[in-house]
Amino acid sequence: MESVDMSRIEAAQRLLAPVIRHTPLVVSRVLSERVGAEVWLKCENLQRTGSFKPRGAYNRIANLPQEERERGVVAASAGNHAQGVAWAAASLGIASTVFMPIGASLPKLMATKAYGAQVRQVGETIDESLDAALEFAERTGATLIHPFDHPDIVAGQATVGREIMEQLPEVGTVLVPTGGGGLLAGVAVALRQLTPSVRVIGVQAAEAAAWPDSLAAGHPVRVERMSTMADGIAVGQPGRVPFAEVAQRVSHVVTVDEEALSQALLLCLERAKLIVEPAGAAAVAALMSHAPEELELRGPVCAILTGGNIDPLLLTRVIGHGLSAAGRYLALRVTISDRPGALGALLAVIGKTGASVVDVAHSRTGTWLAVDEVEVALTLETRGSDHRDDVHTALANAGYAVRVAD
Repeated sequence: MESVDMSRIEAAQRLLAPVIRHTPLVVSRVLSERVGAEVWLKCENLQRTGSFKPRGAYNRIANLPQEERERGVVAASAGNHAQGVAWAAASLGIASTVFMPIGASLPKLMATKAYGAQVRQVGETIDESLDAALEFAERTGATLIHPFDHPDIVAGQATVGREIMEQLPEVGTVLVPTGGGGLLAGVAVALRQLTPSVRVIGVQAAEAAAWPDSLAAGHPVRVERMSTMADGIAVGQPGRVPFAEVAQRVSHVVTVDEEALSQALLLCLERAKLIVEPAGAAAVAALMSHAPEELELRGPVCAILTGGNIDPLLLTRVIGHGLSAAGRYLALRVTISDRPGALGALLAVIGKTGASVVDVAHSRTGTWLAVDEVEVALTLETRGSDHRDDVHTALANAGYAVRVAD
């Protein structure tokens, strides 16, 4: 198996320099205060096509011999790799075909087409799309551009690590959202060979975490079930090429739950003014949900924001979930008497707490309700978890039967 050494990474950096954006590193005051060390965000969400993926895709395709270029390239992806391959192939004048699952995000689907790829939707999962891409490659002679399991892909992604070292030479810890492992492996090789004391930490969604079991087993292990909003890192099995580097150079891999991902996305949007997709916010989620001593952080800390390609509909839902998790929204169901003035009295109690009513609805049809009762569904805007507790206390003191809505 080919290794990824510094000469390969340096060649990738020279190749990519004219075409890839040197993305900014911005400090996060709120995260710095939380972890007790300076925290910087590496904004790959501002990269071409909205993620780090073009680095590896361009490096892989540009290194193809002429006879392979003439036969074109093919890829399978739910979004970011698809766009990276489509953009890279078009930039190099090479035909590309991308297989995407039937349920792929519409904005990612349209963007991939706009970058010049022929898009074919096959299968319900990325594995089914990959099977179709492999069959297409065998039938047509097109070269499969794997999203992470090739040394040229890893070397291209490693240029993120090189940039971090140039921008923040004293960096002590780098957190990397992790799916198949291409970016994690590349960043680890680039950083650890230059500064062996740097800690590199992988971050996975808890509902799609193949790396912890794989590292424990000593070889890539497939996770049978995945269910996460972070589709960009929902990969069933680590790649063989990244695994060899990760096992040797990465400090450890941690997981984050869906609530942490939504709160991290909200923090990026609200405090850093950056639109980041759930997978792209995983490193921030780790800093928010794990204690600094658990992560064994050495400052300064860098969290990589790997992508910003989020469907606006999902963004709306995730913001709502994040606001609720942060104590900014409170959904309640309150039983009141079915008489004139009862709703006004309820709203008066809520008004005294300073909470703002976002939505209100009546229901008289619940089997648990007496004939002279109604249930009021309320969505309230609150100022945090303490304020939310104050609302609960005020309603209980006023004698209302309250339950938190699902």
